[in-house]
Amino acid sequence: MAKSLQKVHKQISKKRGVVDALHENSRDARRLRRAGARDDKLARVASVTAKARQSYVDRVAFFQENTKDISSSLTDSELAEIVNKFINRSVPEIEQLRQERRKGRPPSKREEALSQRTDMENKEFKTGFWAPDLTQEEVLKNLALWNGDWSSLSRIKFIRLTTDGTKHPSNFPPKGLS
Repeated sequence: MAKSLQKVHKQISKKRGVVDALHENSRDARRLRRAGARDDKLARVASVTAKARQSYVDRVAFFQENTKDISSSLTDSELAEIVNKFINRSVPEIEQLRQERRKGRPPSKREEALSQRTDMENKEFKTGFWAPDLTQEEVLKNLALWNGDWSSLSRIKFIRLTTDGTKHPSNFPPKGLS
């Protein structure tokens, strides 16, 4: 059975000719409404999924940008330094928003969002920050060749790095503390 609105519309137009003159509760009109609702639902689900994945894509893009000119693998302390740089990337903007705010006024939505993101990433770093394993040459090469797409991240090995320096292998896509 045809699933998408375009396919249903095409089938009905083949059968009837012009589709713009349908009775409100006819079988064909119900098929069109169901197909349209199905397409809308699939688009909403795809949008939510892409939005949830975007933070991880941005994270890997940051690591790719900061390791462009590095040819050899990093040490654990250098990797932790890049992670700290990632976590504190919005601190200058937070400080600027605080200075612009009048005394006694509540923080703006943007300032709150940036502060919460920084706090969440600091908590994640304490328990295990999900990042590419830049201590391996192969991962650095794959990261340099990465095209920015979610599906191509499966070629890169990831770890969970904690503030005390311990590393645990992680899975892709990230789930909990994997």
